[in-house]
Amino acid sequence: MNFEGKNVLVVGGSSGIGLSLVRLLVINGATVYNISRTKNVSWPEGIMHLSLDVLGDVRAIADFLPEQLHGLVYSVGSINLKPFARLTEEDFLNDYRINVLGAAKVIYQAIKSLKAAQSASLVLISSAASRSGMSFHASVAAAKGAVEGMALSLAAELAPIGIRVNVIAPSLTDTPLAQKILSTTERREAAGKRHPLGRYGLPEDISSAIAFLLADESSWMTGQVIGIDGGLVKLKIN
Repeated sequence: MNFEGKNVLVVGGSSGIGLSLVRLLVINGATVYNISRTKNVSWPEGIMHLSLDVLGDVRAIADFLPEQLHGLVYSVGSINLKPFARLTEEDFLNDYRINVLGAAKVIYQAIKSLKAAQSASLVLISSAASRSGMSFHASVAAAKGAVEGMALSLAAELAPIGIRVNVIAPSLTDTPLAQKILSTTERREAAGKRHPLGRYGLPEDISSAIAFLLADESSWMTGQVIGIDGGLVKLKIN
């Protein structure tokens, strides 16, 4: 994959999957624009950074972006796991704001630059939980299901102007968001065993798939929801 001469916006590139993606894009020649609340001291040189919370006023994004934007990845999310009886209205609203409205607000601000590129790729992040029933995931699964619905609608609407829209749906991945779930050796072993391939995900598993969807190699792909989940959703191993 070659990203020389391409500008890519990563939202949430200061940790986890987003950080892994930033590093991979830079290695392959991209000019990376990052939006997050904080910087990361381990970033490669040359990252263009805008300190911003997507839940707040995002109007500064339009002026921050270059004239042409060839890729946009919204790598902001939540893991809010509670029994349904303990979920509040605010839990549902907060997960929706972070995963759906945040993405929509960023895309709205970036659409002019995406159009100007004439051939651009937009990647959103869903979850295996939106595709397979999992206990305690009602709020986040509802939000991620909405992400997939929005992405498919956008893929249809934006295809005529050369913007592709795809979704990655990971299973449990070793990121700061998953620290509580993977907090002990026993929990890590149990998490691995739940996946047919025998392990939970690493940020690089997801970022490499995202990079493919940003690259020219996937130029005939749009409107897809791709599970990167160790076989969790589709396979049952006896």
